[in-house]
Amino acid sequence: MENLGSLCAMIVSDVLIILMIYMLYKRKEKSQLKTAFLTLLIFMFIWTFGSILQILFQNTDIDPFLFEKFAGIGVWFSPIAFLAVGIIFAKTKLKIKWYHFLLLIIPIITAIISFTNEYHHLIFKVYSPHVDQMVYGDYFMVHSLYTYALFIIGFIYLLKYSIKNSGFFSKQSILIIISTLIPLSINLLATLQVVNMTTYSTPISFTFMVLIIAFAIFKFDFMKITPIALQRIVDRMSDGYLVINDENVIIDFNKTFLDMFNFKSNNIRNKNIDELINDGNYFNMNLSDVKKCIDSIKDTDKTYYFEKSVKDKQKYFNIEINNIKNDKTFLGTLILFKDTTQHMKDMQTIRENQNMLMERERLASLGQLIGGIAHNLKTPIMSISGAAEGLTDLIKEYRASIGDLEVTVDDHHAIASDMTEWVEKIRNYTEYMSDVITAVKGQAVTLSEEQAVSFNLDELVKRVDILMKHELKNALITLNVKMEADPNIILKGNINSLVQVINNMISNAIQAYNGKTNEEIDLVLSGTNRKITISIKDNAGGLPESVQEKLFKEMVTTKGKNGTGLGLFMSYSTIRAHFNGNITYETEKGKGTTFNISLPV
Repeated sequence: MENLGSLCAMIVSDVLIILMIYMLYKRKEKSQLKTAFLTLLIFMFIWTFGSILQILFQNTDIDPFLFEKFAGIGVWFSPIAFLAVGIIFAKTKLKIKWYHFLLLIIPIITAIISFTNEYHHLIFKVYSPHVDQMVYGDYFMVHSLYTYALFIIGFIYLLKYSIKNSGFFSKQSILIIISTLIPLSINLLATLQVVNMTTYSTPISFTFMVLIIAFAIFKFDFMKITPIALQRIVDRMSDGYLVINDENVIIDFNKTFLDMFNFKSNNIRNKNIDELINDGNYFNMNLSDVKKCIDSIKDTDKTYYFEKSVKDKQKYFNIEINNIKNDKTFLGTLILFKDTTQHMKDMQTIRENQNMLMERERLASLGQLIGGIAHNLKTPIMSISGAAEGLTDLIKEYRASIGDLEVTVDDHHAIASDMTEWVEKIRNYTEYMSDVITAVKGQAVTLSEEQAVSFNLDELVKRVDILMKHELKNALITLNVKMEADPNIILKGNINSLVQVINNMISNAIQAYNGKTNEEIDLVLSGTNRKITISIKDNAGGLPESVQEKLFKEMVTTKGKNGTGLGLFMSYSTIRAHFNGNITYETEKGKGTTFNISLPV
């Protein structure tokens, strides 16, 4: 049979088209791209099926041009469907406007002219299945130019956005280029009459073109990830990324990555990742470590993390390396660059602010210490001064008595006894001053360093009493110390830090009274040899609910602009970190608040 080869080729084409239509129809996703491609395949089927009928009935009395008219439905409208595939592929979704329907004008005119060709011969003056015997009409050129224009525009959309998303040498782009060359080459050879071809060559070539594009769509999941939509999304991501293939060649990246490092796409596409990393070691990364990570993730779903600062730039990044797989087949490696520069700067600002607040708290504590020194040393100094005056008077009296026969031995003993009494008072005052200086020195040291020692409860209370006496006296508040535990129980840690915590809570209790005088604060020490609880209790009215929710969790204060909120926050941190203890509280509105410091022994 004549044209047997063309018949077999078109039958194979139609079978593949039917199979492709079925596979597309069975896909669950609904998208414009799927609809457009189904429409294109249907038109291609009509085109080739009409040609098959023409071959099958070529030796009958039926006019072959009748089948050409049927096949023409596919010929006239498939370019519009192909253009729609290209545009939707590029733009993800096409919003149909009224002017899009203008594309149907020429195909409709062509259909009318074709069905009435025997009256005017505008398309074919002489029709023949053989190209060299065909005589075209005046309108045929209009139809041909319009058809090829739509196909070319559709190809441009497909190729342009495939190259943009995957690169010129990607498998997707190569397939599209090959599919384009098939019909162009065949039609060029036929037009130049290099090869004697039939009219069936055109539908066969275009059919295989569409099938190759369909293969690219199914093989590389174009249906699932519409490339231009994906590209627009990733370009707007705050994270930059690189995609490298199994040969460590960069095949994809987003605009964010280019902006991060001031790269140009032409300078890094198809460049080996080794070259990029070694280019002045811009990323401050060890190449061998990166290679090990890339090799390791090929066989695992583990994610590798790096924290790096970019060389010669004030930029910081978290770098993640993951694999890209499709049906357990390794396709490449994804490297994410998360810009943490602003986060690092914010953390630095927070640290600086915290240091400022802590310094402010230290200065406040220092002011309290200075006030305590002034008060606690003033009384003994005045007493020592008085004792010195008393001794001076006794010395004068003793000198005057020398040689006085009326001064008896008992008088001398009396003078000596008085002098001894004054010396004893001076000794007691100096010992008290020594205790004050020791306590104050310890608190001054704790503002800048930590020192772990062993101490008992009695020593702890003594230091608290010395340092808080001045503030309590000025506020006319009484501190009731209740020792309900063995005062000789030994604690280990920084006694000065613990004293500062207790003093801070006593100061808070004093301020909670808002200037009210003749009130009381209870300092209760209770527990056993395994656990000690130090309680500071006031009757000032309780804590506001807004403060209770944030207590110990953040720097919150009830003192308004006069408080930093560091006191309790730092106290809680100190007890947890340095004593492995805890601070809890009990408060009741209108009655008062009790803070409990629990310490393991």
